[in-house]
Amino acid sequence: MNFRPIQPPKPGDSTLERRLRMVDEQIRSRKVRDPRLLAVLENLPREIFVSEDLRALAYDDGPLDIGYAQTISQPYIVATMTESLAIESTDRVLEIGTGSGYQTAVLARLAAEVFSLERLPSLCASAGRRLHELGIENAMLECRDGWEGWPEHAPFDKIIVTAAPEMIPPLLIAQLKEQGRLVIPVGSGQGIQRLVVGVKRNGILETSDTILVRFVPFVHREAE
Repeated sequence: MNFRPIQPPKPGDSTLERRLRMVDEQIRSRKVRDPRLLAVLENLPREIFVSEDLRALAYDDGPLDIGYAQTISQPYIVATMTESLAIESTDRVLEIGTGSGYQTAVLARLAAEVFSLERLPSLCASAGRRLHELGIENAMLECRDGWEGWPEHAPFDKIIVTAAPEMIPPLLIAQLKEQGRLVIPVGSGQGIQRLVVGVKRNGILETSDTILVRFVPFVHREAE
């Protein structure tokens, strides 16, 4: 694999101790082992991705509300989904569901390019501002429905979906490179879903279930 060096946390970082504790107690203890991913999580200020009134809870072991009936995922879920992608530093990654931009920032620190789609204009705009504030320049955001993927930039080495459809959108499979990986929660958007990891071989997505998760529904135009 190719590795992009990850910068260590800056001296004087007031939230460093909280991030290190989050990674140790919530992520490393649950068998997430990718050293590059762990370094990114230790260095990325999660509190800027939530509203000021929730910043004290930014490193807690659970999801947080970001408005519009959407959430920023639990740190462990972000970590395990990202590790399941097995990102290399040369990868081009498609993300469906930018949300707060936290998962996008994690991906951008690991991959060559990230293409992220968000259907809610307000979330797309605020995520873009946060990424700009962090100096992240290798993530392209667009406000549009994610069901059809982003064919203008396909194919992708990796695809991650942060909302739950009842079936894997066929166009996402079509836009995945051969031997590419897809990570997606699948099941009823109102209940518990299966986190599915798929690898494309000979044009077919071979899938396996991993853990149970709870994500917001994958909303797209045909369902509205």
